Amino acid sequence: MFNRMFQSMIHQMKDAIGRVIGIVDENDIVVACSDLQHIGEVRQGIREDLTFRPEGVTTGGVTYRALVMAGKPDLIVFVEGTDKTAEQSAALLAIALGNMKSLYDQKYDKASFIKNVMLDNILPSDIYAKSKELRFSTEERRVVYVIKYQGSSEQFPVEILSGMFPDRARDYVINIGEQDVVLVKELNDATTPEKIQEIAESIIRTLNAESLVNVTVGISSVVNNIKDLARAYKEARIALEVGKVFDTAKNPISYENLGIGRLIYQLPTTLCEAFLQEVFRRGSLDSLDEETLETVRAFFEYNLNVSETSRKLFVHRNTLVYRLEKIRKITGLDLREFDHAVTFKVALMVKKYLTSKPTKF
Repeated sequence: MFNRMFQSMIHQMKDAIGRVIGIVDENDIVVACSDLQHIGEVRQGIREDLTFRPEGVTTGGVTYRALVMAGKPDLIVFVEGTDKTAEQSAALLAIALGNMKSLYDQKYDKASFIKNVMLDNILPSDIYAKSKELRFSTEERRVVYVIKYQGSSEQFPVEILSGMFPDRARDYVINIGEQDVVLVKELNDATTPEKIQEIAESIIRTLNAESLVNVTVGISSVVNNIKDLARAYKEARIALEVGKVFDTAKNPISYENLGIGRLIYQLPTTLCEAFLQEVFRRGSLDSLDEETLETVRAFFEYNLNVSETSRKLFVHRNTLVYRLEKIRKITGLDLREFDHAVTFKVALMVKKYLTSKPTKF
C-alpha cells in the first residue's frame, strides 16, 4: 500500500519537476519512479554516504537526499541531474515525502493504534478490523507497564525506554502524558511472573541511573487479547494509585499483588466511613497516639507474635501486652485474637484510604 502511495505522489510531481524522480526504500530498492523501468533497481552505497551527508549527495548523474528518521537515513529521494535545480527539487521532494509519511504513520502506526485501544478511543467493533489492516496479532500474551516519573532530565525517559526495548514489532513505548510512559510488552509462553517483575525492576534501575528522575512502575495482569489492553492499562494505573496509598515503599507494584488494598480502593467512601464508625463505636481511632499505632503496625508485621514484636521494638514483653490491653479498652478489639486483628488491620487501611482521597480512574 505504501509503495502505491509513493508511486502516486511521483506521478503527480513528475511533470512539475520535468526530470526523472524516484524513491528508494530502507532496503535500498527503488520502489517508485517516474521512469517505470527503474523500479526494482538496487542503489547500493547511497545510504552510507547519506549517513554523513543527509543534506544530499550526487553520484552517477543523480542527486540523492535522505528523509532522516530516528537519526539515520530512512527513505531516500532522487532527482536526475547534479545541478542546483536537481538539488532544490530533491529537497522539495523530501519535504513532500516526509509530510506524507507523517500523515500515514499517524493513521496507520501500530503504536498509535495501541494507544487508542488503551484509552478506549476506538470502538470495540473496529479493533479487529484495524488490527487486520495493520497486520497486528490480536491474540498474544501481553503486559502493560505504566512508568510514572518525577523530575526533569536532558534525556527523556521515553527515549531511554525505546533503547531498552528496540523490538518495534513486539514492544511498544508510548508517551501518555507529561510524566507518564507506557510500555506494552509482548511475552512468550515461558515468561513467568518473576520475569515480568524483573523487567520492571530493570526499568527503574536504568531510568534512575540514566535520567536521574524518580520512577515508580505499575504492572498489569497478563492479557491474551488486544481488546483487553484497555483493562490492563487501567490495572497498571490502579496499581500505582493503590500502592501510593497502602504500600508507599513498594516499587514496582503489581496489580495482582495488591491484596485487600484493591478491594478497599473500589469501595464507595460513604461505605468506608460507615465501616469505621461501626468498628470504633466504643472509641475513635484518632484517640490512639502514634506510639500505640506504631506498636500495632509492628504487631501485624510480625504476625501477631508478642515475643517477636517486643524484641523488634526493644520493649519488654509486659510493656507490649500493656499497650495491647490499652487498645482493647479503647476500641473493644483484642489484637491477640485473629478476627479482631483482621478487623483492626482493615480499619487502618480504610482510614488511610479516606485520608489520602486518591483519584480514581
